Parts: sequence; C-alpha cells; structure tokens
Amino acid sequence: MSAAERGGAAPSLKPLSAELAPAVLAFELANRDYFAAAVSDRGDEYFARFTDRYDALLAEQATGVCAFYVLVTEDGTVLGRFNLYDLLDRTADLGYRVAEHATGQGVATAAVRELCGLAVTRHALHTLRAATGHENIASQRVLLKAGFVRTGPAGPDDLGGRSGSWYQLDLAWRETSG
Repeated sequence: MSAAERGGAAPSLKPLSAELAPAVLAFELANRDYFAAAVSDRGDEYFARFTDRYDALLAEQATGVCAFYVLVTEDGTVLGRFNLYDLLDRTADLGYRVAEHATGQGVATAAVRELCGLAVTRHALHTLRAATGHENIASQRVLLKAGFVRTGPAGPDDLGGRSGSWYQLDLAWRETSG
C-alpha cells in the first residue's frame, strides 16, 4: 500500500543538506549488509569518517559538479539516495540506493523518474547514464521502467569490481514535453 493510499504524504526527493546527515547515516548503517550484497561495501573507514565524507559531498554539490538527493518520508526517515555525478557537457551519471524495506514498492522507479525531471529543470542535462551489475535485476528493471536503454557493457572499474551494463536516457524530449 502506498503512502497516498494510507492517507500519508508520499516521500519527497530533497537535495542533500547538512540537516539530513543523521538520517543519511542511519539509512546507510541500517542497510549496510543489504547494499553490500549488490555493490561493494563502503567499509568501516567510511562510517568512521562519515562526517568528513558527508561534508565533502556537500562541498562538491556546492560546486555544481554533482547533485545529491535523498528520498525522505514525512517523519524524516531516508528511504533512498539518488545522485547525479560528473555533470559535464549536459550529461551526468546516475547512481541510487534504496532501503531494503522499501524495495519492490515502486519507490526507486518513482524517484528515478522524478530525478530525470530535475536533471532537466534544475541541472539543464540532456543525457543520463547509469551502470548496474548483471546480478542486480531490480536496478535493471528500475532503469528500463524509467526509460533508459542498455547501451553496452560496464566493467569492474565501473561497478566496483563487478561486471554489468551501461544504460542511457536521452532527456532532450523532456524539455519540450514536460
């Protein structure tokens, strides 16, 4: 049952901010084992230096090179992270992760679609790319439902030691069609 069906507000996609740091850390810790099954674990050092790393992300976001978003429930719980990396020449790479308890509910697909709109309206992007591992069927489905098409192989350097595929979405049509 969706938040709207329960009478609650749907989760909202918000830019990463200093105020969200505790909720983001809680999200990462609660889902660490789940994420490690699909992508390389961030390691103990990431969590030991979380504040420094988080502050570096905020500084990087302030330069306009990246745009980081979190999907937040009405009570402030983070359900996912959705990021645009390496904004250059109207192109960016998309990365995302969703809490284990929120999977299979359309949360990732809805947030990726919303982020595609923001990529055009806030970031003036024309193209998004995303890589996902062969075993990560859920992410492949999310990308395909959001309109991405498979463009070729992604190697271990692209996926933290795993192999997979690159996907791409042409956003130019969104500028005129909304």
